Amino acid sequence: MRQDELWGEDTTQRYDTPGTGMFAPDVVEPAVHRLAELADGGRALEFAIGTGRIAVPLARHGVPVTGIELSQPMIAQLRSKTDEATIPVVVGDMATASAPGPFHLVYLVFNTISNLLTQPEQVECFRNAARHLIPGGRFVIELHVPDLRKLPPGQHAVVFTSGPGYLGVDTYDPLHQHLTSHHFHYTEDGQARLARSPHRYIWPAELDLMGQLAGFELESRHADWKGGEFTAESGSHVSVYRLGPVTAT
Repeated sequence: MRQDELWGEDTTQRYDTPGTGMFAPDVVEPAVHRLAELADGGRALEFAIGTGRIAVPLARHGVPVTGIELSQPMIAQLRSKTDEATIPVVVGDMATASAPGPFHLVYLVFNTISNLLTQPEQVECFRNAARHLIPGGRFVIELHVPDLRKLPPGQHAVVFTSGPGYLGVDTYDPLHQHLTSHHFHYTEDGQARLARSPHRYIWPAELDLMGQLAGFELESRHADWKGGEFTAESGSHVSVYRLGPVTAT
């Protein structure tokens, strides 16, 4: 399934959950605050801007934001929140599309780089970020850490979450670093709806090498947007790359 098909009308309608889940204030606000700091008074570009979960509050925070987005239904939903003059959007793939710049900050949140299903595409995403940035500009990626320790030999699926009316299962292809998230939603009358999302997972060290290939060096890595320490037990990370030589912190 192509990415523009995956993020279609039905998915878009289920995506926005105002005030809850990934749209909860305690999830959104730390990300917006940190990104505003990293923009350092300049313009920001969001790859895969979606429906504006981060871009809309970031623009309200005073940061000029532009977006790149492949899904027309996602853009339509964004337009119900803000107009083109406030947050302009270029229709296209985050690995290749170009937006009028330059920018101080490019960012890519909530595991979205893993929607690019090959290593070359992911490397091109870094290179596309570099093309949009001023010298010394930053590229920020929020990404999960692959949790293959849950997989005993011979097993290729794991339940990652469960709750009333919902079951989430990840299936892994370790040879190609692919995983597919299967989202089962159950109704009170016993009906079930299944949605799938394919990903290519990336180890932090591999991500750093992708950055180096595009002229970036790692500036910082934390476990979350609040600056928590990144450890071997961290389930995700926020990595900040800077265009040109830097001293890692």
